[in-house]
Amino acid sequence: MKLWLVALLSLAAFAAGSSKRLGAPFTVAEVTPVERIAEQPDKYVGKVVRVEGKVTEVCQMMGCWMNLVDPSGKQSLRIKVNDGEIVFPKEAVGKIAQAEGKLVKLELTKEQAAARAKHEAEEQGRAFNPDSVKGPVTVYQIQGAAAEIPGLE
Repeated sequence: MKLWLVALLSLAAFAAGSSKRLGAPFTVAEVTPVERIAEQPDKYVGKVVRVEGKVTEVCQMMGCWMNLVDPSGKQSLRIKVNDGEIVFPKEAVGKIAQAEGKLVKLELTKEQAAARAKHEAEEQGRAFNPDSVKGPVTVYQIQGAAAEIPGLE
């Protein structure tokens, strides 16, 4: 399916029916595809972007982050907020959502990456293997300010 048709259908879904709006109102009109950001993340660092994707995970403890994946399922992007600013609902998993915020780049040492992975595994109730962290990592995520999830009220 052509990208413009996917975008048109997505916008139609947002226009119709009920939606859960979280945080501030959107300030960016154009939706930047997750895969475009993943291909050239440094181009977007420090900029406010609006993205759309399928919610694959939500923080099970505080609702302080959610992961969005592109239509191919190959690229994902985390939307992270400070605890309590926005609470992403667990019921959002499987829904198409839009989110807006500033793209940030995090350079993590191996120890920081391991601590982050361990914390996330604990939050999600998964086993953690420290050997799965091979070295320092660079993480790109959106410091979220707004979100909208159709199909939730």
